[in-house]
Amino acid sequence: MRINRFVALATGMSRRAADKAIEAGQVNVNGLPAETGTQVTETDAVALNGKLLAAPTETQTILLNKPIGYVCSRNGQGSKTIHDLLPPELHVLKPVGRLDKDSSGLLLLTSDGVLANELTHPSRQKLKAYEVSLDKPLQPLHRQMISEHGLQLEDGPSKLQLERQKEGDDRAWIVHMREGRNRQIRRTFAALGYRTVMLHRTHFGPYKLGDLRLGEFKEIA
Repeated sequence: MRINRFVALATGMSRRAADKAIEAGQVNVNGLPAETGTQVTETDAVALNGKLLAAPTETQTILLNKPIGYVCSRNGQGSKTIHDLLPPELHVLKPVGRLDKDSSGLLLLTSDGVLANELTHPSRQKLKAYEVSLDKPLQPLHRQMISEHGLQLEDGPSKLQLERQKEGDDRAWIVHMREGRNRQIRRTFAALGYRTVMLHRTHFGPYKLGDLRLGEFKEIA
């Protein structure tokens, strides 16, 4: 694996911090200064500031196209869970962020704590995209309020970027956002009198759903 990933997994620091440590000459591989992009294996001796790092265990990440009706918690309390869609060996993976029971689309599950932190920490502000359908056409004034000014919800302001899925259709929208508070999209539209009848996530940071079918998953790392 790349040296920055090795250091990040072995120490818990972010890959960006690992890159800085490498550039500062704080990381050695087999006694020699590491360079950005160096590839290492578990047999290499990697040291940070003179301290030998234990080889990290390999991590696993999958991308699941979650159907409606499944919850992300391990205990569904009577509901179907995303683990019902996965083989037992993948049940140890943890979801990165969540999709509520009534939403579908892209869901990442991983054993990589560094990756999970990179994607969900508020300072990272990863862009997410959703296909959203409303119960009635969105009025131009309301679109302007959501996109330009934002709405004040009980847990803070909510500002979403909107674009039509199809010209002339004011019910179907693509929503871009960098936050991810609980049911934020649904609550934002509800504050103006709209009901979200469909919410489907298609992008999360560098990851996209593509042509993966509902209920299917693929390994990405």
